[in-house]
Amino acid sequence: MNSVFLLNLLEAEKMKMKEVLYLEVPTPDSNSVCIWLQNEWEPGIGEKVVTPDGILLKISSQVELSLFVWSLMSTTYLKVFRWGEKSLGTEKKLKQKLLSAIQNRFPRKYPQLPAIDLSAQSIFEALSPYYPKTVHFFQKMPKGEYDLNRVYWWEKRWRDSVRNPEKPQQVIFTQGNSHGSQENYPHYDLIYIGGALGVIHAAVMARLGYRVLLVERLAFGRMNREWNISRDEFQCLLDLGLFTQAEFEEVIAREYVDGFSKFFDGNNPPHLKAPVLHTPTVLNVALDTEKLLSLCGEKLRAAGGDIWDETEFVRGDINSEEVLVEVVHLPTQQRKKVRGRLLIDAMGTASPIAWQLNGSRAFDSVCPTVGAVIDSGLAAEVWDCCYGDVLNSHGDISRGRQLIWELFPGAGSELTIYLFHYHQVHRDNPGSLLEMYEDFFTILPEYRRCDLEKLVWKKATFGYIPGHFTVSSSDRRVAFDRLLAIGDAASLQSPLIFTGFGSLVRNLGRLTTLLDTALKHDLLTTEHLNQIRAYQSNIAVTWLFSKGMMVPTQKTLPPQRINSMLNTFFGILADEPPAVADTFIKDRIDWLTFTRLALKAARINPVLLWWIWEMAGTKDVMRWLGSYGEFTLDALKSWLLSGWFLGWLRSSQSWLEGQSPSLWLKLLSLRYRLIPRRVQQ
Repeated sequence: MNSVFLLNLLEAEKMKMKEVLYLEVPTPDSNSVCIWLQNEWEPGIGEKVVTPDGILLKISSQVELSLFVWSLMSTTYLKVFRWGEKSLGTEKKLKQKLLSAIQNRFPRKYPQLPAIDLSAQSIFEALSPYYPKTVHFFQKMPKGEYDLNRVYWWEKRWRDSVRNPEKPQQVIFTQGNSHGSQENYPHYDLIYIGGALGVIHAAVMARLGYRVLLVERLAFGRMNREWNISRDEFQCLLDLGLFTQAEFEEVIAREYVDGFSKFFDGNNPPHLKAPVLHTPTVLNVALDTEKLLSLCGEKLRAAGGDIWDETEFVRGDINSEEVLVEVVHLPTQQRKKVRGRLLIDAMGTASPIAWQLNGSRAFDSVCPTVGAVIDSGLAAEVWDCCYGDVLNSHGDISRGRQLIWELFPGAGSELTIYLFHYHQVHRDNPGSLLEMYEDFFTILPEYRRCDLEKLVWKKATFGYIPGHFTVSSSDRRVAFDRLLAIGDAASLQSPLIFTGFGSLVRNLGRLTTLLDTALKHDLLTTEHLNQIRAYQSNIAVTWLFSKGMMVPTQKTLPPQRINSMLNTFFGILADEPPAVADTFIKDRIDWLTFTRLALKAARINPVLLWWIWEMAGTKDVMRWLGSYGEFTLDALKSWLLSGWFLGWLRSSQSWLEGQSPSLWLKLLSLRYRLIPRRVQQ
C-alpha cells in the first residue's frame, strides 16, 4: 500500500510541475550565471530563495518558480519550472525580463582569431594564452607543432576569404593569344593543384595516357583527415582499374560491423524521440589514408606523371592555347613555371581559385571539423572497435552550434574521433577550428568516458568541409577557360555527412569520362568544361536539410530545436527498410522516395515546415522550391529517357562523336545527370 500511495503522490506532484522556459546562456562559466541569478538579477516579483544551482521564486502559497543552471558541452543551460497548477499573468513578462537581462549580461560573442607573431616564439607559446587545452594536447602528438601551425594557417586563410568575398585574391589572369615565349617551360596535359583528392583523379588520368603534374603544398601523402567509405562505393576505383582487389584489401585499416546514428532527445517531446539508426554499410570501411595516397602517387609516377610537393600555387595565366602556372618551392622559396593544356583546382576550401570564380557564392555552408586519431586509451567497455558512430550528439545547441560527433575504428586499437557542426558562411562568424579544438578537448569525456591524459594521441585531424546550396545545374561556376575545379573546391560533397572523399569517388567515373572526352577533342573553354561537374538534382534538393542543421548568425534558437529536427528525420529513416537510409546517405535517393519521406516528416512534425522557414528565411525557401522544381523535372526526363536513351547513345557514338564532339560531350553529361547509376551499369 505504501508504494502505491507513493507512486500516486509522485504522479500528482508531477502533474503540478510544468516547464516554463529552457534556454542556453552562451558562456562556459555556469558558476558565474548561477551567482548572477542569486545575487544580481531582480525578478521584481515573489520572494527569492537561493538554491545550490539557482534560485526559487515563491510567488504565492500555491505557485513557485524554480530556476536552475547546469553546464554541458562548454556552455550553460537554464530551465524554469513552475510548481503549481495555474500560470500567473506575470509569468510571460517575467520570462521576457529574464531573457533580456541574460542577453545584456551574457551576450553572444563570436570567436576571433588572435593575431600572433611566430618570429620570436613557437606556435605553442603564441596560442597557449588563448587555447590552453589545445596547446597541451597537441604537444603530446608526434607532429603536433607542425599540425597546430597548419590549423592556424587554415583558419586564417578561411577567415580572410569569407570576410572579403567581393574582393577575392586574384590568382587567375587571362592573356589572350600565346606568343610562343613559353616554350622552355615544362609542358603537361594536366596540372593538378592539391594532392589529397587531386592525386586520385590525377592517377586515373595519367593511366589514360595524359602527361600529368601534381602540385602539393604539404609533404606528399600527409593528410589532415582520415577517410571512410563502403565497399560498393570504392568499387568505382576498381572498375576504373586504379586499384586491384588485392590492393584495396591492403589499404583497409578496419572494416566494422555496424554504424550508429543517434541524436540527443532528452528535451524533445515523445513524438520527436527516435531510436538508433543502424547503417552497417555506410562509412564502414576505414582506409589507411597515407597508404592509399602513397599507392596513388606510385601509380601516377609509373604512368609518367610527376609530383612536386612542398610547393605552393602562386598564379595561373591563361591564353587561348595553354595555361602558364607559377609555383614556389616552400623550403627553398625557388619559383618555377610550368605550362599545361588544363589546370585542375583540387585545393578544397583553401582554394583562392574557387573564391575568384564564385565570389560571395563560392560556399554557402561549411563544416568546421576537428578531431584526432588516438592509438589507445579508451577502455573496451566504453567503445567496441567493431562499431562506428556515424553521427551522434550528446547535448543541445552550444554557443550557436549543434555539435555532432563521429567515431570510426581504425587499424588495431586506433580510433578516429571527429567533432563538427553545420555552419552558415558569414563574414561576422566564419567558423573557428581553434575554438572547436578547445571544446573538443574539454567535452570529449562527456561524449565517451575517458581520461584525456591516458589517451595516446597519434595525430590531429581537421579541416573546413564546404557546401553550396545549388539551385540549378548552372548556378555555380566550376570552370573557366582551361581551368576546372574538382572535389571540395567544386563543393562536391554529401549534404548530410559532408564526405568530400566519398562524393569524389562515387562520381570519379563520370568526371573521368567527361574530361577524357573534352581533352580528346580540345573542348577546353568555359562552356564545355562547366559540363564536367558532378551535379545531381537529388543532392541539390537536400541542401535545405543541412540548412536546418545550422544556427543562423545573430539568431538564437531554442536549444533543442536542431536535435528535434534531426530526430524527426532519422526516426523516419530508422522505421524504413535499411536500403532507404543507405541510398539517402550515399546520394542515390530518387524523387518518389524523397517526396514520400518529406511528406511523412511533415505529417509527424507539422511545425517542422515553420522551423525551416524561420531558420532558412523566405529567400532560401524560394530558392529551394526552385531546386525541387528542377529535381521534379529531372525525374520526369529520366523516366522518359531511361528506356531508350542509353542504347541510342551507345549506338550513335561511332558517328556522333566524330561529327559533333561538342554535342557528344553535352549528351554524355546529360546521361550522367539523368540516368540512375544502376541503369548505367
